Amino acid sequence: MKLIEIIVAFLLPPLAVALRTGLSGKVFIALLLQLLGHIPGVIYALYIISHDQPAIA
Repeated sequence: MKLIEIIVAFLLPPLAVALRTGLSGKVFIALLLQLLGHIPGVIYALYIISHDQPAIA
């Protein structure tokens, strides 16, 4: 699952964060960063994927 999340993080960072954390404030941060530029959104999504626990255990 980790590889799929990384691929999604490069394509749609807010979706990757939503898959990892569920619908939370982190998704809105990822969306804001995505609107400011693609690279900040990707960096944030990769950070969340690598540091947060999955929403569904």
